[in-house]
Amino acid sequence: MITPAFLKPGDKIGIVATARKVSTSEIEPAVRWFESRGFVVITGRNLYAADRQFAGADALRRADLQEMFDNPDIRAVVCARGGYGTVRIIDNLDFSGFLRHPKWIVGYSDITVLHSHIQRNYGIETLHATMPLNFPAEGPSGEPAEAMLRCLCGENPAYRMEPGALSVPGHARGIVAGGNLSILYSLSGTPSDIDTRDKILFIEDLDEYLYHIDRMMMNLKRNGKLDGLAGLVVGGMTEMRDNTIPFGKSAEEIILETVAEYKYPVLFGFPAGHIKDNMPLILGREVLLDVSDGSGSLAFQPPDQRSASGKLKSLFKPAVFILGFFALLYLLYALLLGNL
Repeated sequence: MITPAFLKPGDKIGIVATARKVSTSEIEPAVRWFESRGFVVITGRNLYAADRQFAGADALRRADLQEMFDNPDIRAVVCARGGYGTVRIIDNLDFSGFLRHPKWIVGYSDITVLHSHIQRNYGIETLHATMPLNFPAEGPSGEPAEAMLRCLCGENPAYRMEPGALSVPGHARGIVAGGNLSILYSLSGTPSDIDTRDKILFIEDLDEYLYHIDRMMMNLKRNGKLDGLAGLVVGGMTEMRDNTIPFGKSAEEIILETVAEYKYPVLFGFPAGHIKDNMPLILGREVLLDVSDGSGSLAFQPPDQRSASGKLKSLFKPAVFILGFFALLYLLYALLLGNL
């Protein structure tokens, strides 16, 4: 995986709305917060546009994100909010500028579309974290925003917590993938579909009927996305709903039942998702997951900070050695034949 360059004061941070519309009063506190920490904030040209529930027509939202991708001076793109709409623009984005100058993509909820698409197709780390809409109007947004900024500046987060009662003990190592369960479900079979093989899968959700959670988990299972995991981490399952005839299980119980046959660790109650203390996760980064009867931990490992070209060079060197070795054998063989 490629790690975008870490931020330092003076760097430029872009804010765009790829999904639902936002207002000036909702975003300005975040702009002031970033500026107070020494960063230059560049807002999308169409940030405050509106088209029904969207932050402007698809073309406008795409244009704002494309401009941030193509601008090499933008070091991080922070999505203003979630909602719905990112999937409507993903297929018309040109990632060539983004690949030349990888930058952090920050957000959660509907932004899972970007996280999953970028990790699967381009192997670049992204940041699942709080968004400007969550910044209160009265000032600093507290630890989730501070932790998000620390990650952007190079910190490897490590979390220790009491695991939920349903957690399954075990140890695992793997790259973190995932995000919002409903979005992951909707991306199934598309070019943005998540790759879960040997991954630590993170899921969270908001305002879903319990039978919807069951249906989505069964979809992941039948698609083979649960049997090859290294581990499973479950964040907030917030404001779940039920029918008049109860489904009979909580969201957490549904998830546990779906993965009961597998042997990997499962950590419930992780502080991320549609909750107040929405802590950041570096998607695409390797972590150590440890779940026991009394504690749970998720520790991110130091990134490989080589550039994409550096990684290619590291692969090129052994290839040259191997080719040289076989060339030498061929030369010796030819000399031997010439002396016979």
